Amino acid sequence: MKVSVRISAAIVAAALLAGETAAAGYPERPIRLIVPQASGSASDTVARLVAAALAQQLGQQVVVDNRPGGALMIGMELTARATPDGYTIGYGPIGALAISPNIVRGTVAVDVQKDLQPIAQTTTGHMVLTASPATSFKTVRDVIDYAKQYPGRLSNASSGNGTPGHVGFELFKYMTGTQIVHVPYKGGSAGITDLIAGQVQLMMESSSSMTPYVKSGRVRGLAVTGPARSPASPELPTIAEAGVPGYEAITWTGIVAPVGLPKAIVAKLNAEINQAIATPELKAKFAAIGAEPAGGTPEQFGALIRKDGAKWAEVVKRSGAQVD
Repeated sequence: MKVSVRISAAIVAAALLAGETAAAGYPERPIRLIVPQASGSASDTVARLVAAALAQQLGQQVVVDNRPGGALMIGMELTARATPDGYTIGYGPIGALAISPNIVRGTVAVDVQKDLQPIAQTTTGHMVLTASPATSFKTVRDVIDYAKQYPGRLSNASSGNGTPGHVGFELFKYMTGTQIVHVPYKGGSAGITDLIAGQVQLMMESSSSMTPYVKSGRVRGLAVTGPARSPASPELPTIAEAGVPGYEAITWTGIVAPVGLPKAIVAKLNAEINQAIATPELKAKFAAIGAEPAGGTPEQFGALIRKDGAKWAEVVKRSGAQVD
C-alpha cells in the first residue's frame, strides 16, 4: 500500500513539474483564438480587440480563427477537441456558453461545462432595446401598452435563434405578458437594416452593434438591458427602471480552453488576460462600444457560466424556443 501511494505521489509530482515546465516557456509560437461567429460580428469585434492586446502581453501573435455555425457550437466543439497545450483557445460569448447549449435541439457534441476550461471573463455588457423610426414608440411603456392592445401585431428582429437578443426578448415578453412575433435573421446587420426600414418594429441587440445606430438617430433607443445605465448611453434608462421591475439581461464574453490544459498555463493565461484588458487603451476601446472589462479568476468565470446557463435554460423552456 505504501509503495503504491509513493508511486501515485511521484506520478502527480511529475505531472505538475511537466505542467510548470511547459508554462515556463509558454507561448513559444502563435496562439489560435477560435471565434464561433463570423468576421464583423459583435463577438468578433471584441475578440479582435482582446487578441491584439493579449498578443502584446504575450509577445506572440494571437490569430483569430472565425468558425461560425451550429448556433455557435461548431467553434466551441473545435476548441474542446483541440490539444490542451494552450495554443488553441476559444472565445466564448454568453450565447455559446450559456444559451445555445439549452436551445439546440438534439444532442450537442460538446458539453461546455465539462469539456471546456474557463480561463477568464473578458467583458461584461448589455443589449439595447430599440424601435424602428417608422413607429411612434418613444418609451418601453409605449411598447408594452401597444403590444397588450394589439397582441401579435408587433414583431421583433434578432440576429438569429438562440442569440442573446432572441432569449432576452423572450424574457421581456414573459415578464410583460405581451405577444410579439420573433423574426430571426442570419446576423444582426440584416435585422438592423429591416428595423431601420420599418419591416420589423423592435430589436434587442448588443450595444456594440446597436449603439452607433442609436447615436446617429437611424434607430430609436428605448432602454438598456443591464442592471445599470450604460456610460456609453447614459440617457437611456434600464428596462427595469422603464417599467419592467427585475428585468436584467447582461451579456459577457470570455476565454476558454480544452479541458486538460495544465494548471500553470491556465494561471499564466488568466494573469495575462487580466492585465491586457485593464490597459487604458483597451478600456477606451471597450467603452466606445458599450462594453466594460471584466477579468477575475477561472473559478469566477466558471460560476458565471453555470449561473447564466441555468437562468437562460428556464427562459428557453418557457418560450419553447429551439434551434435544429
